[in-house]
Amino acid sequence: MLDGAFTVKDQATGASSYTTANLTGSFQGAYLTALTGSVKLSAVSAGLATLLGLPLAQAVVTSRSRALREAVLTASGVLANFGGVPLAFAFVATLGNSGVLTRHLNLTDHGWDLYSFWGLVVVYLYFLIPLMVLTITPALDGLRSQWREAARNNGATTVQYWRHVALPVLAPSLLGGLVLLFGSAFAAYATAAAMVGSAVPLVTLQIADAISGNVLVGQENVALALSLDMVLIAGLVMAVYLPLQRRSARWLA
Repeated sequence: MLDGAFTVKDQATGASSYTTANLTGSFQGAYLTALTGSVKLSAVSAGLATLLGLPLAQAVVTSRSRALREAVLTASGVLANFGGVPLAFAFVATLGNSGVLTRHLNLTDHGWDLYSFWGLVVVYLYFLIPLMVLTITPALDGLRSQWREAARNNGATTVQYWRHVALPVLAPSLLGGLVLLFGSAFAAYATAAAMVGSAVPLVTLQIADAISGNVLVGQENVALALSLDMVLIAGLVMAVYLPLQRRSARWLA
């Protein structure tokens, strides 16, 4: 991939030469739009999944029902890995233009469109929220009951406890989970390809189009350059995630 990203082949002579043209082209025009679209979609989806997943995980952790906890965590493990064409079909059948809920609730009259940016965000939340629950639950288990009792004995309210004690301790885990969700959404392909096609510009879809020649013939190496861009972003994601994970483990051990 690295070799191909910096290689250009002359269509007339077949000769290959090394250049940065592919990498430069991957940051221009439709390719830049797709890369920006993927970053935006991943950031919005990850942020919402973090905000929604934390209270859900907290409700599970504080529940007195062991059966409920095991059921939610088991379901989260399944749903976090449920994606691709089956997920796209499930949402099309439920919330598509002729979906069951769309017709029953007249969602189209209220401006709902599954095949849009926000429609894709809703679909991504289906597997990102369970992933956040799985990610943050061990950290919530690590919050010691003595901390809450000490805060209460010193006159702190529940809001003050979360603001000054729990959230600062959970911050590395929350940021690590956010980064992990961003990476998961950024790399997703099959669900978006089956559901929205080219309606929403995404870098994974641009790579597929370039490889298959749907845009221009001979753009395979541009696809490799786009893939290299994704690898670099994934590397940045991991560079942020691993230190946060280590810091979280030190606090909650």
